[in-house]
Amino acid sequence: MTTFVLLHGGGMGGWTWKYVRDLLEAQGHKVHTPTFTGFGERAHLIGRNVGNATHVQDIVNVFHFEDLHDVVLVAHSYAGTVAPGVVAQVGDRIASVIYLDAIVPHSGERIASLMGYVPEDQLAGLDAMLDAGEGPIGSGVDVMQREAAKAHPHLMDADRQQWLLDNLTDQPMRATSCVIPVGAETITKPVDYIAAAITVMTAMHDRARALGWTIHDHPGDHALLVGDPEGTVDLILKIAASRGGA
Repeated sequence: MTTFVLLHGGGMGGWTWKYVRDLLEAQGHKVHTPTFTGFGERAHLIGRNVGNATHVQDIVNVFHFEDLHDVVLVAHSYAGTVAPGVVAQVGDRIASVIYLDAIVPHSGERIASLMGYVPEDQLAGLDAMLDAGEGPIGSGVDVMQREAAKAHPHLMDADRQQWLLDNLTDQPMRATSCVIPVGAETITKPVDYIAAAITVMTAMHDRARALGWTIHDHPGDHALLVGDPEGTVDLILKIAASRGGA
C-alpha cells in the first residue's frame, strides 16, 4: 500500500481526482485529495489574500493532522507551484514527487508572467493593489478554461467534459500574481514528470528536462487525469514502484 496526496490544478479542486482516486483506492492504496483554499467546495473562502503561502499551508496541515509519512506527492497543473513549498516544509514525510503536466516555477517567479500571460511589471503593481485590499479577487481561470474547451474540446467523453467544466471555480488572483518563493529547483526528492502530448505546458516540459527530472510521455491532453484516469493511474503506479513504493 502506498499513500498518495494528490494536488489539483487551477480552477479545480480535490473533486477532479474522483476517477483516479477510485482506481487507486480499489487497489488498496491510501489517497488524500485536499482542496486549496478558494477552490471547489472551498470557493466561498476566496479572497485577495489567498495565494501561494496559503495553499502550501493547506497541504502542510493535511500532512500534520492526518499524520502522513512516506507519501508520494502528485501535483497537477497549478499545483506544481505549491509542491516545492510543501516539500520544503515536510520533505521528511515525502518519498517522491510526481508532476502531472504541471507548472515548473523557479524561485521568485509569478505564474502569470512565467506562462506569458501578463508582463512582470504589471503583476508587481497588481500585487500592490491586492495588498491594499483593492483589485480583482479572482483571475477568471474557470471562464478561460470553458472558452478554450469550446475551440479545443478535451480528449474525453462529452458528458465527462461537461462534468469537468460545470464544476470549475475561479482561482484567487493572488495565487496567479504573487511571487512563488520556493521554486521547483529546490526539490531534492526524486521527481518524475508526466508530460501530456496536447497541452499549454510544453515549455514546462523543457524546464523539467533542464532540472534533470525523468520524463514520461502521455498521449492525452492537459486534463488527462479526467480524460484517461486508467492511463494516469498506470503511470503513477509504475513511477511509484520504480521509486520503491506501490
